[in-house]
Amino acid sequence: MLVYCTCPDTDTAQHIARALVDRQQAACVNIIPGLRSIYRWKGKIHDDSECLLLIKTRESHVQSLTESILSLHPYELPEVIAVPVVAGHAPYLDWVRDNT
Repeated sequence: MLVYCTCPDTDTAQHIARALVDRQQAACVNIIPGLRSIYRWKGKIHDDSECLLLIKTRESHVQSLTESILSLHPYELPEVIAVPVVAGHAPYLDWVRDNT
């Protein structure tokens, strides 16, 4: 599974990423800074800088990973979107399974 999560800054992104890897809920988390998000929240349009987490995990860990993110994240409604990985480099996918 590939899970997307946006964070308000790199410190928050690093804190969440390290926690997920430390808890073996994720094998790897990429932090992509420089994201710009335009969205509607509570009736207003917002334009904010964010970081994107690309989280590699197993489907069986998505629920606990989501709970961890919700407990660590400063947003009232953090983005947590899981996308199935239908194919990939088999040794890499084995590594993800072995490390989660």
